[in-house]
Amino acid sequence: MAFYYEKLDHVQLTAPKDEEQTARAFYVHVLGFKEMNKPENLQKNGGFWLQSGDVHIHIGVEEPFVPARKAHPAIYVKHLDELKQYLQDHDVAYLEDERLPNYKRFYVSDPFGNRLEFLEKS
Repeated sequence: MAFYYEKLDHVQLTAPKDEEQTARAFYVHVLGFKEMNKPENLQKNGGFWLQSGDVHIHIGVEEPFVPARKAHPAIYVKHLDELKQYLQDHDVAYLEDERLPNYKRFYVSDPFGNRLEFLEKS
């Protein structure tokens, strides 16, 4: 093939209509993502864009809303145990999963039931 994939640009997750502030509270204030400027011509669609390092997440508004309980982004984290402690300190539940050899990982659900995976090579 004459093409190859370079990197993932972003992942889009959705939130229910009128719940953008709840999503912001979780992704910005709890997980520590920074909200990025969304292009003006896309602002009418609702939602917002986030970034932390090279990780980009777009939050869109969907009606009717159905959470992504199985499909999910997997985010590599340096110092995963520190993130786990941080989440505990902020009363965010997580589910550990030891089934992937040579990795530590766990799952978190956002306030709407969207699944997020955080992992680190062990």
